[in-house]
Amino acid sequence: MYLRIDKLQVELPVPEEPDPKAAAVLQELLGGRFGEMSTLMNYTYQSFNFRGRKKLRPYYDLIANIATEELAHIEYVATGISILLNGAAKKEPPSGTPLATGLEAPNKYQFLPLGLGSVVGNSMGAFWSGEYVFASGNLVLDLLHNFFLECGARLLKIRVYQMTENPVVRTIVGYGLVRGGVHATAYAKALETLTGVEMTKLLPIPRIDNSKFPETIPYEKQGLHRILYRFSPNDYKELAQIWRGMAPTGDGELTVVDGPPEGFPIPDLPEIPETYAPEFDPEELANRARKFSEEFEKAQRNIQSKK
Repeated sequence: MYLRIDKLQVELPVPEEPDPKAAAVLQELLGGRFGEMSTLMNYTYQSFNFRGRKKLRPYYDLIANIATEELAHIEYVATGISILLNGAAKKEPPSGTPLATGLEAPNKYQFLPLGLGSVVGNSMGAFWSGEYVFASGNLVLDLLHNFFLECGARLLKIRVYQMTENPVVRTIVGYGLVRGGVHATAYAKALETLTGVEMTKLLPIPRIDNSKFPETIPYEKQGLHRILYRFSPNDYKELAQIWRGMAPTGDGELTVVDGPPEGFPIPDLPEIPETYAPEFDPEELANRARKFSEEFEKAQRNIQSKK
């Protein structure tokens, strides 16, 4: 079961102007081959299919727990896309062309079926595929795949960073480089305990330090590159058997933090009447609410009278 918290894992800026081109690029980090949908579903299905949980509990705990964090990652990337599309519709009557901006947008699917929202797909408009999921049942092979996936995701984030200076994209990439680095390190350390191969010596891939990207610095100053969150009130407590020792960066000990990060408010984006999102009549809604309240009070009086 999952516990959902109505906050974003990272605080995102809300720019004054829309940027559909940046929104299209950011789609790659959501639904591309190495995007957050892939990390989420790979780790999730590996945890669903995991055998020998009691005997191999620390490894099950690691995969299942990181999968849960990936839910938060698809949320903040998808929210970032919606933020970048905010204001892309012109305030015109339905008989006009309020969505004319979409003619020049790289990803028209964001404008047409979705009403300025995120697609479960990549930067070219292709939908994310379940064929991207690798869950072999072989623990070493799955962990090796996960290590590869996180390294591929890191390369992808850096290339997205290099395509745009948009602050929303660069905030997402900066935070993602830090947290993705945690996951790559976690899988490397898990492989080391099973095989003796010092996988952490391969990191970072590509061989460019996070400090080269200014947007990572605030998060690393908070020590977020050394923290593995335990996304559960009572479970996955054997993470520390793997996530321990000195961080590969050499600046402190690896730490498991019980519970999720505090989080930040999700931006409340305005309605877009031009795209009928969310379409409702305020007066009718008020009347329905008033009628519901009256019926509720009547029912309460009936209950009291029967007592």
